[in-house]
Amino acid sequence: MVFHQFIFFPLSGVTRLNWQVLVIRCLFSAVAMSPGALVCDWFSSTTDTGDKGRSAGLFPVTCRCVCMRGSGGESGVKMESFSSKDMAMKAQKKILSHMASKSMVQMLIDDTSSEILDELYRISKEHSGNRTEAQKVVKDLVKVVVKVGVLFRHNRFSKEELSLAQDFKKKLHQGVMTTISFQEVEFTFDKAVMMELLTDCRDILLKLVEKHLTPKSFGRIRHVFNHYSDPDLLTNLYTPGGPLWPNLTKICNGLNKLVEEGKL
Repeated sequence: MVFHQFIFFPLSGVTRLNWQVLVIRCLFSAVAMSPGALVCDWFSSTTDTGDKGRSAGLFPVTCRCVCMRGSGGESGVKMESFSSKDMAMKAQKKILSHMASKSMVQMLIDDTSSEILDELYRISKEHSGNRTEAQKVVKDLVKVVVKVGVLFRHNRFSKEELSLAQDFKKKLHQGVMTTISFQEVEFTFDKAVMMELLTDCRDILLKLVEKHLTPKSFGRIRHVFNHYSDPDLLTNLYTPGGPLWPNLTKICNGLNKLVEEGKL
């Protein structure tokens, strides 16, 4: 077992907006220096740079990484009951979920999807009048997407669960096409249909991840789908000429682009 600790001290340009990039570089450095499976032990950041540093948004970032070597490596540690793959997957989910900021989203998803998320945030903020709640629901959405993506990349789903994933993909595609149709053809909007589609997506997704994620993640999934299936929000969103109509138009333009590119 080998520990590597990296400390990034306050420098010009090292602000709260780009510390995530430094952390990722820290991970890459650890991989390059030590063979074996990389496991993130912890990240910490402090604001002990003084009043002047805090006002400028500068702070040190400390990262410690653990590289687990196999039983035949230098450490000679027996790992019969230890799965570095499982540990790495859990660490990846935890790290990325804690980094669900706008800058991190831009690193993980394409520009079109990022623009759609921006519009979802503006819709939530305008409808609720609560900026904190709007930020939370979008962060919850990003965290759910990231964690499900990690599970897929690590092949954690069984054959039956992959079948559920296909059902979710079909239902999501149906929801996207319905969203676009209701926007393009005025006065065809059916609140009950949209609510049912969102509820079905929520229930399938919960069933898909029930053996893999925590109750806290289940709460995030419910929060996101319940928020956007709110009947008052949907009614305001689909009111032609209403305050949310321009946001809906931008969302549908983005969704159309993703469908054309085969991403939805």
